[in-house]
Amino acid sequence: MFTRIMKWFSVAALLLGLLLSASPSYRIVLEMAVCVASIVVLVQAMRLRRYMWGMGFLVISALFNPAMPVTLSHRLLLGLEWFSIGAFLISLAALKNMPLLSMSSIADRTPGSEAR
Repeated sequence: MFTRIMKWFSVAALLLGLLLSASPSYRIVLEMAVCVASIVVLVQAMRLRRYMWGMGFLVISALFNPAMPVTLSHRLLLGLEWFSIGAFLISLAALKNMPLLSMSSIADRTPGSEAR
């Protein structure tokens, strides 16, 4: 659930960033939000063993890293923001966590659940 919230938060931040692209103070907040969200998705992708997704979000986190900013032209930055929005939206459907079983469902033996 946390990763879904972070994905939607980053999509909203990126869309707002497209509107407020002239504001340099918002740029740092945007970079920080997208970097953290992409690291969260990176960890999710690694847990699901989706390594290509992980590499993609590693690149996104590196490009939006506020500690070591990458200088890009305005046009390239807009393209990167649109690409990142698409990546986060597609990851909502493509990267889904496996549901965790509760302890009672693991311990309870129902008919037909035994390995044969």
